[in-house]
Parts: sequence; C-alpha cells; structure tokens
Amino acid sequence: MRVAGVTIPKEKRVVIALTYVFGIGPTTSKKILEQAQVPEHTNVKDLTQDQEDKIRNLIEKAHKTEGDLRREVSSNIKRLKDIKAYRGTRHAKRLPARGQRTKTNNRTLRGNKRALAVSGKKGPAQKT
Repeated sequence: MRVAGVTIPKEKRVVIALTYVFGIGPTTSKKILEQAQVPEHTNVKDLTQDQEDKIRNLIEKAHKTEGDLRREVSSNIKRLKDIKAYRGTRHAKRLPARGQRTKTNNRTLRGNKRALAVSGKKGPAQKT
C-alpha cells in the first residue's frame, strides 16, 4: 500500500504503519483510522481495497504530508535565518534552537566528536 508517495510496510499494524509517512504521528494515525472506521489492530496486508482508499483519501484531503510539509518546514527555517532571528542563527550554526545546554549533551546536532578529544592526553613515556 502506498500513501502520499510512501510505501507502507505490510507486516505491521495499520496504526503503526501510517507513522512511516512524514507528518503523521501516532495520535493522527489513530484519528484517521477512527474516521475511516478501520480497527487499529488490523495488519496492513489484511486491509481491503475499499479501506485502503478511505485511508488514502482522508490523508490527502485533511493532512499536509511528505513533500509539502517538508517544504513548509524548510521555508519556515529559511525565514528565521533571513530575518536573523535567534532561532534562525542557531539553525545556521547547527546548534540547539530551543534553549538546551551546549556544554554537554548536544551530540545529535554537532555530531559524535568524542573520538577526536586527544588534547589532554600524555604521549607514551620517553626512554631514558
């Protein structure tokens, strides 16, 4: 089954499989299935063609997903950078934008550079 240009895994439950689409989380997934009158515990491979169409139509009509949403998010970040807002400068410097500490614990944004820390090490002992 394909929804919004994403192939959804067949072996998973529908409520979990829909979260593979960018812009649909667990809560939205449950609401969509409730509107389509599809039980949450059903596997994707067990869906009928009618149920698949209902889910696909609900997502396309009511929710911004994948390309459109990614474009909107990136344009929002670009706008913040253009107006030189604090959050925009943090995005530009690839640092946390929401007040997290930066002395430690921001490896997600800065990358794992722990292996490079060699400045304080002593070299091997010299022969005398």
